This record gives sequence, C-alpha cells and structure tokens, in this order.
Amino acid sequence: MDIKRSGSRPSGKGPAEYFTGAVRVDPLFEAPEPARARGALVTFEPGARTAWHTHPLGQTLIVVSGLGWVQRDGGPVEEIRPGDVVWFEAGEKHWHGATADTAMSHIAIQEALNGSPVTWLEKVSDEQYLDRHEGTGHV
Repeated sequence: MDIKRSGSRPSGKGPAEYFTGAVRVDPLFEAPEPARARGALVTFEPGARTAWHTHPLGQTLIVVSGLGWVQRDGGPVEEIRPGDVVWFEAGEKHWHGATADTAMSHIAIQEALNGSPVTWLEKVSDEQYLDRHEGTGHV
C-alpha cells in the first residue's frame, strides 16, 4: 500500500507548448509498473485549453467544477459540467478546456503505452475554440 498525502506533490503549470492560457496540473497518481494508469487534477482558467492530442489507450475525464468544452476531431464543441464523465477512445484526436468565461477542473485518467500516455499535436486556434456550430469545429 502507498498513500500519497495531500500536498506531498507540487502543483505545476501546464506547459505553454501543450496548453493555451493558464492551466494548473496537480498530480494525483502514477501507478508503478506493470500498472499503466495515471491521473491528475487539471484546472483551466477561463479561455484555457489543451492542444489537440491523442492517447494510445484512451482517456477518461471526470468534471469536478466549473464549465468546460471538449471536442473530438470532426465533431462539434460540446459543453461539460460537474459530474459529467467523458471518454475519448484510443487514438481519438481531441482537446478540452474551460469555456471562454468560466474556469473548469477535471480529473484526467489515462494509461501509458510504452511509457507514453499522450501524443501532443497542434494547438487549438481561437477560431476552433470559439466555434460552437455542429461539425464545423474540426481541423
């Protein structure tokens, strides 16, 4: 058994290379091998979001506060609220973040494949981020 005490791991800034706006990442767990699961509490200030990315084994988001947006490539921008659970399939290109006016926090859970839990892609443009029309938000 291993207990990670609250406050024992420092918060970090979401790297500007992979995020737009102010993002804080609070690590929650990274299971030792052979387990592959890892999770973090991610907080996005209004207007903040991830870049487009994929996960080799998929990703689950559990929204804990605020109001956010998510989008898969080719789909509409969807609103997410506290209590919502979002599943992105393995290899599904997507982004997620806060709405333009409201912060959002979610727990992100994903598994690493060959040591990597994510593949980062291009940034989400302001136009893509603000595009709320069905089917027109894709790259």
